Amino acid sequence: MKCGPKQVQLIASGDQRLSANVKCWPAQHEMEQTLEKAVVAAGYELVRAHEVNADGHGFIASQREGMNVFKNVDPDAPLIVAESAWQYSHHVLAGLSTHRGPILTVANWSGTWPGLVGMLNLNGSLTKAGVPYSTLWSEDFTDEYFTSRFKTWLEKGECTHAVDHVKPLTASDLDAESSDLGAKLAETLRHEKAIMGVFDEGCMGMFNAIIPDHLLHPTGVYKERLSQSALFYETTQTDEAEARAVRAWMEERGMTFHTGAVHEEHLTDDQILKQCQMYIAAVRLADDFGCDLIGIQYQQGLKDLTPASDLVEGTLNASDRPPVKSRDGSRTLYEGEPVTHFNEVDECAGLDGLITNRVQKALGQPVENTLHDVRWGDPDRSGTTDDYVWVFEISGSAPPEHFIGGWSGAEGFRQPAMYFPNGGSTLRGISKPGEIVWSRIYLDGDSLAMDIGRGGVVELPREETERRWRSTTPEWPIMHAVLYGVSRDQLMAQHKANHVQVYYGTDAEAATKSLRVKAAMAEALGMKVNLCGTLSREG
Repeated sequence: MKCGPKQVQLIASGDQRLSANVKCWPAQHEMEQTLEKAVVAAGYELVRAHEVNADGHGFIASQREGMNVFKNVDPDAPLIVAESAWQYSHHVLAGLSTHRGPILTVANWSGTWPGLVGMLNLNGSLTKAGVPYSTLWSEDFTDEYFTSRFKTWLEKGECTHAVDHVKPLTASDLDAESSDLGAKLAETLRHEKAIMGVFDEGCMGMFNAIIPDHLLHPTGVYKERLSQSALFYETTQTDEAEARAVRAWMEERGMTFHTGAVHEEHLTDDQILKQCQMYIAAVRLADDFGCDLIGIQYQQGLKDLTPASDLVEGTLNASDRPPVKSRDGSRTLYEGEPVTHFNEVDECAGLDGLITNRVQKALGQPVENTLHDVRWGDPDRSGTTDDYVWVFEISGSAPPEHFIGGWSGAEGFRQPAMYFPNGGSTLRGISKPGEIVWSRIYLDGDSLAMDIGRGGVVELPREETERRWRSTTPEWPIMHAVLYGVSRDQLMAQHKANHVQVYYGTDAEAATKSLRVKAAMAEALGMKVNLCGTLSREG
């Protein structure tokens, strides 16, 4: 393909699962039609670089397919990557890495069709790969914020956003006590070292979620590369009576499982049993290899063999969780503490979770933490708050300590069949109101960086919570998050991942203290640290 001076190419990266691509294609097609109107209004022509395929969707569905598409892309012409669904970045990363023309990643703004989640992952992957790009998002591609920047990109090949909420960490941001404690914790980690157990690397094409060894090792953390086949085998060897005791423990503390009889449609007792077996197996394998934290890939491979790992993952991140004995019954493993788990084997989230655990333990603060998807955001329609409220949501990983009511506020629903053919229970709850620290470790070229800020979780009326659940994935845990001093567009402009790490302080002062110590520890470990926003809602 050779494009004219007023032609712009478009590609769409998709899922690797056919069921997801087929279901999401109508929304993607509608989004592209709306985007095309914006292109035409600006005086340009949109040219799709690949057609709807025989499976009935127009997504690039594999790395090989992406390479084949880029054989016919004009390497010097402007290129839009349009996303209205989750996408696998490695499907298009090879082609984008050698594209010479301007690149623009564009997402819809919808909770139901999470293009912004997919785009943030692609942005993080491009940042890691050192590929220049611009990025934009919009609800309907007619607002002034989008159209003005889109016009600039078409004419100049790039567009920018205000990111004055981002400030590099300086010594003046840290009191002496926080600086000293952070440095001490960093030195301890480097000296004693830690093991990150990785159950198969590279989940769902997330190039941005893989930390190269030469960057990880200087932090004192080393990978134990484990196989999901080992986890599957250990799961099959786990005694069913022990697994039933795990479920009984959860239910005694108030968790409710919403079950039925049809495997393809309902959450079944057998699915829960297998998840409880996997929970025991994961703890024992972590102990076998002396792991300080573990990450399970699940989505590719295990999804065809077992129910989802999400109930397992959230339970692992809890301090108050069902006890697991060693195989000979002589020891309780990781007693009274989480087996820190990083969902979707996102190693950046894993390193963040480990650092969080060390900082919070040193401060006598709650150690439970989790990643969430930056799923969507919307103004509160209940009148409870004037703040912009984000929907942070993840299929697994959130510990019950984060929920209103703890375990008694936890519910289990069947995972959506589109992504999880073998079902399995979620660990759903509504995050409790309180003060949080949020952060993201990411790869900026060939170096580690951390963005960190303060925020709060607001409690919204049940009707407003249900509206947000209906707009996203109602089976998953939800956090109503307010980020202090950071607007919607500022977060989107700066954030380099689909995930964000969150944890609670007992109060505002404790959360701010933890932020300072964590920032100091990350800097002492060699990361470039950015403070984002303000330390309180009032600034």
